[in-house]
Amino acid sequence: MTYYRQPETAPNHGRMDQHEKTRLRAAAFRATRLYPDPVGELLSRELLTWEEFGYRLGGGQLIMRLVDHLLKAPIPVRESAS
Repeated sequence: MTYYRQPETAPNHGRMDQHEKTRLRAAAFRATRLYPDPVGELLSRELLTWEEFGYRLGGGQLIMRLVDHLLKAPIPVRESAS
């Protein structure tokens, strides 16, 4: 017997609307500012990949929570080298 896991949300087999794409791209850009290390680069790539084709798989609740976090988090002020 095969068991299949139910997706977190219903899959969207259509195209992602422009507003969602814009939010994903903005969050990907901010990820590298909030986390200027390999973690930020990984988050950025994951978000851009999700925008490209991952949304078709469904289960985007975690991704959209990450987008909300990245867009709301304040970017730390870095001290300039003097």
